[in-house]
Amino acid sequence: MRHFANWTILGLTLTFLIGPFIIIILAGASAGQNLAFPPEGLSLKWYLKVFTIESFRASFALSMGLAVFGTLAALVLGIPAAYALNRYDLPGAETVRTIVAAPIIVPGIIVGLALLRYMVLPLNVSITAALFMAHTALVLPYAVRVVSSSMHNLRADMEEAAVLLGTTRFQAFAKVVLPNIRGGVLAAFILGFVTSFNQVPVSLFLSGPGVRTLPIDMLAYMEITFDPSVAALSALLAFMSLAIVFIAERLLGFSRYV
Repeated sequence: MRHFANWTILGLTLTFLIGPFIIIILAGASAGQNLAFPPEGLSLKWYLKVFTIESFRASFALSMGLAVFGTLAALVLGIPAAYALNRYDLPGAETVRTIVAAPIIVPGIIVGLALLRYMVLPLNVSITAALFMAHTALVLPYAVRVVSSSMHNLRADMEEAAVLLGTTRFQAFAKVVLPNIRGGVLAAFILGFVTSFNQVPVSLFLSGPGVRTLPIDMLAYMEITFDPSVAALSALLAFMSLAIVFIAERLLGFSRYV
């Protein structure tokens, strides 16, 4: 009886977690003209149609660029910050950690509204530049925390030994520290990439005419068209995210860092 109850709870939990993905996949494979579940027959035509919609291609390229370059910018800022917080006894270090984590703690709608009101409009910043800065800021906490976790497990005396042997601090960091934390850096990049690519609340406030990230473009598309192509695209994006995380787990042991 106990064994049956455990399996029942496990099955209900998996159904709750996986059920929405199955519904989206099947809805995108509908042969009908309208988004519906259960699907009206099965067909791959909507999965193929996704690649023919110009707005989806343009917004996908923008989202991909923001995710890649925004995450790289966050790592450029976050790795030195993580190094300083781990290697030096800085006054107010805990306050700095709290401030760095603010984009995660504060709701995205508030972050987007604040950026629009106090940066984009007063400074007349372009939409693309505003999105880039916003996505960088949103990913920065993940870069700092994941790299800090990796750096915390690296013995400081390895770096000190390199300095005693004649290298500069920068050379010791580049040749000793960075190679030993590369797993954490790659894990931070993948986590930041997925977070940035799927970002909605902040992008909703900062997107504009002709410049929209893919999630925002999908919302706009559903306002005028109710065919299954959005479900098909959602399924493809879910598979992409799962593939990235699966590969990261197999190659890096992703779960050790997040």
